[in-house]
Amino acid sequence: MSAAIDFDKYEVVIGLEVHAQLLTESKLFCGDSAAFGGAPNTHISPITLGHPGTLPMLNRKAVEYAIRLGLACQSRIERENYFARKNYFYPDLPKGYQISQHTAPICDGGIVTIPVSGGERQIKLNRIHLEEDAGKSMHDQDPSFTMVDYNRAGVPLVEIVTEPDLHSSDEVYSFLTTLRRLVRWLDVCDGNMEEGSMRCDANISIRLKGETRLGTKVEVKNLNSIRNVKRAVEGEIKRQITIVESGGTIMQETRSFDAGNGTSFSLRSKEEANDYRYFPEPDLAPFHLTDEYLDSILKALPELPDAMVQRYVSQYGLPEYDARVICDDKATADYYEQVATIIPAHKAVANWLLGPVKSTLNDQGVSMTEFPLAPAALAGLIQLVEDGKVSFSIASSRIFPELLQHPAEQPLDIATRLNLLQDNNANNIAPIIDEVLAKYPDKVAEFRGGKKGLMGLFVGEVMKLSKGKADPKLTNQLLAEKLK
Repeated sequence: MSAAIDFDKYEVVIGLEVHAQLLTESKLFCGDSAAFGGAPNTHISPITLGHPGTLPMLNRKAVEYAIRLGLACQSRIERENYFARKNYFYPDLPKGYQISQHTAPICDGGIVTIPVSGGERQIKLNRIHLEEDAGKSMHDQDPSFTMVDYNRAGVPLVEIVTEPDLHSSDEVYSFLTTLRRLVRWLDVCDGNMEEGSMRCDANISIRLKGETRLGTKVEVKNLNSIRNVKRAVEGEIKRQITIVESGGTIMQETRSFDAGNGTSFSLRSKEEANDYRYFPEPDLAPFHLTDEYLDSILKALPELPDAMVQRYVSQYGLPEYDARVICDDKATADYYEQVATIIPAHKAVANWLLGPVKSTLNDQGVSMTEFPLAPAALAGLIQLVEDGKVSFSIASSRIFPELLQHPAEQPLDIATRLNLLQDNNANNIAPIIDEVLAKYPDKVAEFRGGKKGLMGLFVGEVMKLSKGKADPKLTNQLLAEKLK
């Protein structure tokens, strides 16, 4: 029997290449639509198809979006920029080459801070550069031929390249989750991996712990979800260690991941940069970025999520967990901010967003941007609870659903119309309490004998008989007096 493999004696080194499609209306070098979808080969023109004599023209908005991301990642922004031709032939690259950046990426270096077990880590970036996307080859449309859709060809991308600075599949998962939140927060990419607008290739190597020289890296492609990236990394780590432990040699190659069975297979030996024969793109002039232009983009950046989390903790007194969940989505954070400026019950606002509101969004399968209630309407409902006019239970189970159906109606008017306002008149509540205590004489005796936990039973029965209208605070007070 062979000895068990000691996986713990190896260190894993991972670098990621993440392609993010920018949310511009048109493509990087022409006016063709950059929208996702559409019938095949309808978002095309002679420029997209690389016809002779056509000339590219740079999309200014794509440059701005790349800079926004770079500034948010604390990258150094390159003032003098140019594009290069990256020469390789694929059926989905009509020109036979890709226009990209090579020696002078628009964003140099940078960091992305990710949550890890026990704290945070800063993952170093190598670069963020601009390039155009390729089209899409489809192998399942015809039994004999590969079909090519050029709608995606020329859509603007940024490629975010990390240093080999990640050391586990959990860190990879955390990095991609954080990066997706950031690009959505900045409104530069929708981060939808299933639609291909954010794609990730992972470069993975292993070495014995304590070694400084990097091992032979293997690139894994065809990863269409953050979960599958994590699965692919875990599988590749196990594959490489098993090969080394059995006396084999890791080959530098590109592999594809099969999400169906969780395995990878070899595509080709890995290309080097000189295989692409880069040279400056002759049809595009270099472009210069002024300090004034960069300052204008910096001033327009929104408050970033980590900074907002800390502000919500210090300014609104929220637990860090609540603040992080709210700030996981910019639309939710913006909505919270608007409600919190109307009503001072900041923790109650967080409870509503993380409770009834989130449940409603999940049930309906919609995002916060589609939530029908204006911030003032939710603030008005929360204020009813804070003022003791209705209980949270009644507000969330009766008034909230009605308010969703009639978002223009005032919460107080709904509570009045449905006869749900709490009764804080002791003369009305006392007879109900007497009825409850008469119904449970044995429980009353047990309570007076020391079983104080029975108070909840009595309160619940009073609320049931009053149809939820009895003021809980007053009910507890009157019960305590009668049970002495």
